Amino acid sequence: MRVLILCTGNSCRSQMAHGFLQSFDKDIEVYSAGTEASGKLNAKAVQVMSEIGIDISGHTSDSVQKYLGEKWDYVITVCGGANESCPAFMGDVKHRLHIGFDDPSHAEGTDEFIMSEFHRVRDEIKDGFYKFYSENIK
Repeated sequence: MRVLILCTGNSCRSQMAHGFLQSFDKDIEVYSAGTEASGKLNAKAVQVMSEIGIDISGHTSDSVQKYLGEKWDYVITVCGGANESCPAFMGDVKHRLHIGFDDPSHAEGTDEFIMSEFHRVRDEIKDGFYKFYSENIK
């Protein structure tokens, strides 16, 4: 089972989804990429995942170009930008899905509010990807 998770920057939401899906089942090959990969991870995303025992600090922020010629069981977009940029993913894909989430890196306000947004989105990603995992893979 091979799953590619796409976002625009590949620094936050797709990285958290990657971490969760891999934590649900170590036998799934999970990758994440960005249509405009930032080349780095969002430090707050790494932090909120670490708080629940999932280490994504070793992940890399890769361009979707790296994965275009490969075979995938699922390609899943997690943000509207990637969903619009990849309507016809160039590759051998069995299933293409969109499971969208707000971008916590765009949150503005106090540090406390910004972290609450990262926690909220992290928990929504966990729930959304566990539902996907339960209904499609498990």
